[in-house]
Amino acid sequence: MTARTFDGEIVLPDGRHELTPEADAALDDPRLHNADLAPVPITRRTWTTYNYLALWVGMSINIPSWLLASGLVDQGMAWYQAIITIGLANVIVLVPMLLISHAGTKYGIPYPVFARAAFGVFGANLPALIRAGVACGWFGIQTWIGGGAVFALFTALLGADSWWATADKFAIGFGDPQPWTLWLSFAVFWAINILVILRGMEAVKRFENWAAPFLIAVFVGLLLFMVFQAGGLGPIVNEPGKLGWGPEFWAIFPISLMGMIAFWSTLSLNMPDFTRFGRSQREQAYGQALGLPTTMTLFPLVGVLTTSATVIVYGSAIWNPVDLAAKLDNAILLILAMFTLAVATLSTNIAANVVSPSYDFSNVWPSRISFRTGGLITGVIGILIQPWMLLASSDLYIFTWLAFYGGATGAIAGVLIADYWLVRRTSLHLADLYKANGMYRYASGWNWKAVVALAVGAFIALAGAHSAPGAGPFPVDGYVPLLKGVYDYSWVAGLVVAFVVYFGLERFIPSREVARSEVAGQPVA
Repeated sequence: MTARTFDGEIVLPDGRHELTPEADAALDDPRLHNADLAPVPITRRTWTTYNYLALWVGMSINIPSWLLASGLVDQGMAWYQAIITIGLANVIVLVPMLLISHAGTKYGIPYPVFARAAFGVFGANLPALIRAGVACGWFGIQTWIGGGAVFALFTALLGADSWWATADKFAIGFGDPQPWTLWLSFAVFWAINILVILRGMEAVKRFENWAAPFLIAVFVGLLLFMVFQAGGLGPIVNEPGKLGWGPEFWAIFPISLMGMIAFWSTLSLNMPDFTRFGRSQREQAYGQALGLPTTMTLFPLVGVLTTSATVIVYGSAIWNPVDLAAKLDNAILLILAMFTLAVATLSTNIAANVVSPSYDFSNVWPSRISFRTGGLITGVIGILIQPWMLLASSDLYIFTWLAFYGGATGAIAGVLIADYWLVRRTSLHLADLYKANGMYRYASGWNWKAVVALAVGAFIALAGAHSAPGAGPFPVDGYVPLLKGVYDYSWVAGLVVAFVVYFGLERFIPSREVARSEVAGQPVA
C-alpha cells in the first residue's frame, strides 16, 4: 500500500497527513502561518515511544507530585488509599489526553492550530490564550519553587548563619521582603528555563530524554538510602488511616479524585504540541500510557515510603523533599539531592509550562511572534504575576488559582473532543486551517457555537465558586448557591456540559462543511 495525494495533502498508509510541496508553499497568510505553526513534515516526525515516556517521566517527577499523597494522608486517608486515588485519577485524565493527542500526530499541528477547526481560524485565540494564561501562572510558580531549591542548596552548603542565608531583604511587588540571594536564585533559575526553550523543541526532547533516567535513579536511590538509614520503612506504612473504607472515606474520595485529575488537566489540551512530532499514533499513545499513570502513581509512592523512613531517622515526618535534602550530612549527597530537585522542577516547567504558551502566543500574531519569542513572553508574564504571592496564601493558591481554571480548561477539552471525534470524525482539511477564507472561516473567523459551548460549560462549572467558611475573598455561599456542589467537580462538569452543548448545536444547526471523505486519492509516484 502506497501513499496517496488527496486535495493538496499526502496521506500515508498509517493515516498521517502532510501537505504537498505546492500546498505548503501556498500557505502565506501572515495572520495564520509561520514556520513554528506550520504542519511538521513527515521526515521531522521522529519522536518515539521512549521520547513520550521520557517526557512524562520528566514532567511527573517534581516537588508538587512528591507532595500529592501527603495532602490526602492529611485528610485522613491511609497511604495506600492515597496512592489508589492518585493512580485512578491519572488513568482517567489520560483518556481525554489521548483523544486530543490524536490530531497532533495525524496532521502534525500544534494545539492552537487544532483549535481552529472548532473555534474558527481567529476564534482559536480564545482557548489558546486561556491555556497560555494558566501555563504562565504555573511557569511562575514552578520557577519560584526551583529558585527556592537553588537558594536552599547554597544555604545548606554555606550554613544558616552565612552571608548567603542572612542577606539583606527587600520586597518586589506586593510580596513579603526576601533575601536578595533568594531573588538572585529565582532569576538564575528563570534564565536557565528560557535558555533551554530558546534552543527549540529538539532541545526540549534531548533534555527530557536525559532527565528521565537521571531523576528515576536519584529518587529511588534516596528512598533506598533513607530505608537503610531507618532500618525499615517506618511507621507511616503501618498507619491504617483515620477514615477506613466507610462513609467518611467515600465522602471525600470524589473531591480528592477531582483534585488529582486537575493536576494534569491542562496538558490534556495541548498535547498536540508534542504529538505533532510523533512517528506514529501507536508510539505516542503507548509512550503516554506507559509514562503518565505509572510515574504519577509510583513517584508519590516513593514520597510516602521515604517520608515514612524519616520518622525513624529524624523523629518526625518530613514530606517536603527540599527540607529532607537539607538534612543530609554528606555534602556530596546534599549537592546531588538539591541538583536533582532543580532538574526535576526544570524538566516539568519547560515541557508543561513553556512549550504550550510559546505556540499559543505565536498563534495570536504569527508574523511577529515565533515559538522562541512566545517563550520569552511566557517568562516575562511568569514574573509579572508575582508567583510568590500565589504561594503565600493557601486560599489564593487553591481557590483563586487551582480550583478556578479547571472549569474553563475542561470546557475547552469538551468542545475539542466533540468537534474532532463526533462532528468531523477525525477528518480535517489541513491547508484550510491556515486560510482566513477557508473551511474554518465560519463568521469572520469565529464559530459562535464553540464559544457558546465554552461559555456555558465554564459557567456551570465555575458559577458556584466558594471557599471554606471564613477563608479568603470568595463568598462562603458561592456566587450561585445551587451550583456550589458542581464547583467541586469543575473540570469534569465543564468538559461534559461543553461537550453536550457543542455537539447538540452542531447536530441541530450544522456548519456548512464539517468533514470530508478521505477515500478518494491518487498514489504518489
